[in-house]
Amino acid sequence: MATENIPLSYKGHPLRRKDNLIYYGTMAEKYIIMLQVLSSKKVDGLDVADKVAVQLQLTDPDLKSRDRVVRKSEKDSLYSAMDLACVWLERALSSK
Repeated sequence: MATENIPLSYKGHPLRRKDNLIYYGTMAEKYIIMLQVLSSKKVDGLDVADKVAVQLQLTDPDLKSRDRVVRKSEKDSLYSAMDLACVWLERALSSK
């Protein structure tokens, strides 16, 4: 059976990971979420994120990186960070 390259997605939006950064959404839209794992702890031999920064950003390449940030927050788990990210992204994209 051939393995297909199926992109990972969450609630209809793609997820991309680079080291400790996770991008939620697509650059073709006006907004994207950047999640940064700030710290993690070992649970049963696996690294689990215990501090995650969440940023709602504009995708406009002409803006400086600090000017792209619309909202930001920190959460105590990846689950709560993804929950917040989903709400922020859906609200931002629906208010076009």
